[in-house]
Amino acid sequence: MATAGMIVRITEASPRLKARIAGAMYLLTFLMGVTSSLAGGGIATTMRSILMPPFWLGYAADLGVVACYIAVTALFYDLFKPVNRSLSLLAAFFSLVGCAIGAFANVFHLAALTLLGDAPDLSVFNAAQLRVLASVCLESYNRGFGISMVFFGCYCLLIGYLIFKSTFLPRILSDGPLSATIRRGKFL
Repeated sequence: MATAGMIVRITEASPRLKARIAGAMYLLTFLMGVTSSLAGGGIATTMRSILMPPFWLGYAADLGVVACYIAVTALFYDLFKPVNRSLSLLAAFFSLVGCAIGAFANVFHLAALTLLGDAPDLSVFNAAQLRVLASVCLESYNRGFGISMVFFGCYCLLIGYLIFKSTFLPRILSDGPLSATIRRGKFL
């Protein structure tokens, strides 16, 4: 009988623990995103600092953001599956596609670094041509990042709706103009 009581307590504590881990991972994602933004700067700044340690710190932070967000996605899927399995799966899909696009966009950071490095194969290009090619790579990264944000926006809308519909999280977490409109029953 005591064993059954322990299993029930562990099962009840599990969503709370998952929610805390998801919150910690979300905080870590935010901190790494800020680090990445501060280390990167604009294209002109990045072109001057691409061979410096801050660029590498920003690149590593970008990859860390992707890894943490994958963990957040898995945890949120599991947490919100009881609320609405289909919407939770759809939200996870949007998030994972956004993570994949964001990770792929990071390849352009490495391409820019290769172009501005000392690779002997690139000696056929002059310095101005290499800077232009590196600039194109960095702009491609920015565009890929923008595309990934569209998927994350869809993810956030779905998670906000799931938070609103859940009974185990405060509704203040999902409150915003859209959720207030949904609550009143009037859609945009």
